[in-house]
Amino acid sequence: MIATGCPSIASYSDLLTAAEHGGWSCIPAWVRCDANRKAGRGMWDVADLINGSAVPSKSANAKTTPAPSAPAPAPVAASAVPTMTPDTALALSMTAGESESLVPSKIGTYVPWGNFDDVERIIASGMFYPVFITGLSGNGKTTMVDQVCAQQKRELFRVNITAATDEDDLLGGFRLINGDTVWQDGPVVSAMKRGAVLLLDEIDLASHQIMCLQPVLEGKGVFLKKIGTFVKPADGFTIFATANTKGKGDESGKFTATNILNEAFLDRFPVTLEQEYAPKTTEKKIVLKVMKSLNHEDKDFAKNLVEWSDMIRKCYAEDAVDEIITTRRLVNIATAFSIFNDRMKALEMATARFDETTREAFLSMYGKIDATVRPDEEEESMPDVLREGLDDGEIVYFDCSYDDKDKVKALGAMWDKVEKKWCTTMGKVRTNEDAFSKWTQKINRDGQWTVL
Repeated sequence: MIATGCPSIASYSDLLTAAEHGGWSCIPAWVRCDANRKAGRGMWDVADLINGSAVPSKSANAKTTPAPSAPAPAPVAASAVPTMTPDTALALSMTAGESESLVPSKIGTYVPWGNFDDVERIIASGMFYPVFITGLSGNGKTTMVDQVCAQQKRELFRVNITAATDEDDLLGGFRLINGDTVWQDGPVVSAMKRGAVLLLDEIDLASHQIMCLQPVLEGKGVFLKKIGTFVKPADGFTIFATANTKGKGDESGKFTATNILNEAFLDRFPVTLEQEYAPKTTEKKIVLKVMKSLNHEDKDFAKNLVEWSDMIRKCYAEDAVDEIITTRRLVNIATAFSIFNDRMKALEMATARFDETTREAFLSMYGKIDATVRPDEEEESMPDVLREGLDDGEIVYFDCSYDDKDKVKALGAMWDKVEKKWCTTMGKVRTNEDAFSKWTQKINRDGQWTVL
């Protein structure tokens, strides 16, 4: 028996304890399934891992035989050698010296707003303080918690809740691994052991089986009855839950499958934060940051999108429309715009999920803000005879901004309400080629598009 409490001839529980010391939820298969290590029923010989200070390489771990001893290192000063407890060395050697980090990555386009400061202070306090965050879809509830953890370099366990989520999914259960039935911690228990932040996403979709988290929400620990083990949360562990409702169900029909949560469960959240959509100035910053990250910035389009979404949300609040444009959808529009370089196409793709009446209404509302996607009432439209190829049948389309429309009109351009572009005939382009060259994009010869 050595100082770690793990003997050279170790049982399953001995090895599991050593692995958990390094933050792992199970024993590596290359140790547990190595026939050369078998020292009897349920016993393994790990003397070489305990006594050796070297950590085997990843390639060595793929073998079924113990890794060879590492060559003696060059002499170094004793003060320069980091100390490592024997049990930590064992845990690292069993996992090829690798560690796992669940700290989220920072999102370069993220703009803090709303309850961000409150969430930041709660997590920074290190206290166990469960928080329920509610708000309409796509307004940044989950991303807010994610980015606070990224900023503070805190590990985050995100669990997406569904009606089928049960105790086994949350706390853990037995899994069949390489022919053996092995206990594996669930994300809740793993987060507790690591002192991490636990995020229960879409908590209002949960069934009554979420009640297994009652003791966890009290911060006192949880008893895993299947293996007879009590787990206490490490310092720093806390819980956030996000939902589109307040756990009281939804009568609007917008958030189908949401449930009425048990009042005793809800009462274990000391605080509820209500997340609204970002104000227009903040939302414009978000859209512009996304556009810049995609190398396709258009300040005028970003401003129009934010005005448009605000108009629709006001209509939604007054029950004038049944759908809403979320911040997430604005980001999707900016992304589509960077791909297709076409405002209307990006809008049409983003609104295609709505029913036809709503879609047309939303596009019409945008058209009242941005004249580049529609002709003014007094604009001269291209005659049908010209479209059919009569007279000079070669049509030239312009990549023309709204600010330049009067310039191309003065040169004889017309508005094509089908293609939603300014255009003219090839004859007029030949007559004044230099003047049109700034906007000339492509021509249509006998139905075939060709770059001019």
